[in-house]
Amino acid sequence: MSGHHEHGRGGEHDEQAAAAMFEPAGWDERYAGQERFWSGEPNPRLVATAGELTPGTALDVGCGEGGDVVWLAGQGWRVTGADFSAEGLARAARHAEQAGVADHVDWWRVDARTFDADDRSYDLVTSHYLHAPDGGMVEVTRRLATAVAPGGLLLVVGHAPSHEFTQLAESHRKAMFLAAELLPGLPDDFEPVVVEQRTRTLKRDTGPVEAEDSVLLARRAER
Repeated sequence: MSGHHEHGRGGEHDEQAAAAMFEPAGWDERYAGQERFWSGEPNPRLVATAGELTPGTALDVGCGEGGDVVWLAGQGWRVTGADFSAEGLARAARHAEQAGVADHVDWWRVDARTFDADDRSYDLVTSHYLHAPDGGMVEVTRRLATAVAPGGLLLVVGHAPSHEFTQLAESHRKAMFLAAELLPGLPDDFEPVVVEQRTRTLKRDTGPVEAEDSVLLARRAER
């Protein structure tokens, strides 16, 4: 359920290992294995979008170690960080404490594939590099949209299929998406604002490489 991928050697064992990364236990094990997995820096698409908004309430689904949550809270947002990994949420909570924003943050353990807003609503719902298997991000988009308040924004960013990822396990390649492929998941009262692929430079041990992000930004109509 996340955008971080490892280059496998092919074969059934690698595919099983890849499939495990769509499940909570796989991420619990991964987060338990090293001190910090991600950079801790906020995602640039989030900064560009939220930086122009008046802070309100936000929900970050697939928050991982909480880099985006901590940044939003530091900007004055009241943020709920949601993830299906208990270990990831524990790390995120520690990072929020260290950043001095814990009192602006709530945590919610939930799987995006079965996400139910349950009458909760937010001015901004965001998800970065969360990937559901077998084209499941259309359904995830539909579920996330239900948590957006009238007049609020939904921002979904993920990896677009590209040559950079040809070595990945098949299940991970199938989980990638183009922004336009998510449009059927938007309810009728949403208007797309941005639907496009944008180039991003990835840092690799062998040097920088360019990959494409799929970016969907949509606004829910005022009631």
